[in-house]
Amino acid sequence: MPRLRQVPRDDSNAPIVTIMYDLVFGPDRDPVADPGTATGTSGDWWPVFALVPDVLEHCVEGFGLYQSPKRRLEPQLRELGQTRAGWARGSQFVFSQHCKSCRAIGIGEDKIAAIPAWQVAECFSPVERALLAYTDALVYDGGRVADGVFAVLREHLSDEEILEFTYITSLYEMHATMSRALRTEFDDQPEPIVEVEGPEGVSALDVLRDPRQRSE
Repeated sequence: MPRLRQVPRDDSNAPIVTIMYDLVFGPDRDPVADPGTATGTSGDWWPVFALVPDVLEHCVEGFGLYQSPKRRLEPQLRELGQTRAGWARGSQFVFSQHCKSCRAIGIGEDKIAAIPAWQVAECFSPVERALLAYTDALVYDGGRVADGVFAVLREHLSDEEILEFTYITSLYEMHATMSRALRTEFDDQPEPIVEVEGPEGVSALDVLRDPRQRSE
């Protein structure tokens, strides 16, 4: 379950909540009592974000913005950035959903499979490799981008396209971060880094003792 309360359909009269519940889950269906979406997710992202309707509306506007026909950036380049951002930030939800989005707009299975290890893959074009490197700089390096990476971007893309890619990819890093923090959808996972119990009566100090002292 997510870490925050979910809003049942009958508990909200905000127009954006009704609109999105109808669109994603179907008219009159309560996603809290009857969860699940057509894409196989639990769908709990929506009733969590319904807690603050104007935040939900802002997010929905963002989804519309990146898919708008006004965008100059090619959709396939955009999706590579969104998918890699999900992988790099460690969001199972964002990565998984945007693998499907990549497939829907015609990106080949070889490229989708290679996104986690793009650095050693031979299937990406020079501009795709530059954008994947740029995505890693946005996510891993907090926006510190090597001049060489940016120079290759400018060989292939306009300033407008670079700005669009930067905004959309950073937006999806934010979604990936929030999904992990709130444990929504596929990011509802227990903490993986925990102490593993050792044998009873043995401590790490015992293992690190000088072998010469063990026989004494």
